[in-house]
Amino acid sequence: MSTKWLKTLGTGLALTVAASTISAETLRVVTDPSFVPFEMMDQETGEMIGFDMEIIAEVAQRAGFDYKLNTMDFNGIIPALQTGNVDIAIAGITITDEREKIVDFSDPYYDSGLRILVRENNNEIEELSDLEGLKIGTKIGSTSYDFLKKNLDNNDGVTPYPGSSDMYMALMSRSVDAVFYDSPNVGYFARTKGEGKVKTVGKLYEGQQYGIALKSGSEWVDEVNEALAEMKEDGTYKKIYEKWFGPMPEDK
Repeated sequence: MSTKWLKTLGTGLALTVAASTISAETLRVVTDPSFVPFEMMDQETGEMIGFDMEIIAEVAQRAGFDYKLNTMDFNGIIPALQTGNVDIAIAGITITDEREKIVDFSDPYYDSGLRILVRENNNEIEELSDLEGLKIGTKIGSTSYDFLKKNLDNNDGVTPYPGSSDMYMALMSRSVDAVFYDSPNVGYFARTKGEGKVKTVGKLYEGQQYGIALKSGSEWVDEVNEALAEMKEDGTYKKIYEKWFGPMPEDK
């Protein structure tokens, strides 16, 4: 399948993936532009790049559909699927019982969890209980926000931010004492822009699995699952994984 990225004007970034054949159906795919390294915009090319972006491109090719990619804030993704405004979403979306009631999910394609991020010189926060009564940054609409509200007795200081960069900035500017969010995202930040300034601490909380979300009743669920299975079987998934996260654990 030959592809061509087309940039369009508007409030959000819109990219069109066009195939050489006109018979393939074009689906509307949406992602969150700020969940690095899963999805982010390449400032030089204006294209969306990241682990999820390579996964959906490969899935689409194998499943037999073309797609138009748009971005939106994470908290709007599930509602957009509910209303049928989009067909597929890939944005590090955790599979939960609540979400499965209103959208369809593919088989899990990434194992994750939640983790604490603090400033480099902070040696007082080591586990979840240490966050009681503190100011904690997390992301609007995320499972990490729900987890904090349910598991901290004193959660008045939990502050949801629209994007991950916002909560990291808040941490480094001392507006919050810690960040609690998806492990691969906080780990990537600690190894890149936050190196020497922040660190991850404690264990992994609430093991999670990410899935590709589709509108309820989608006819593409089986094809997406077959594509993911093929990618894992022939080593394509492993190649993409290790490009963005390093060596893949043996049990994956």
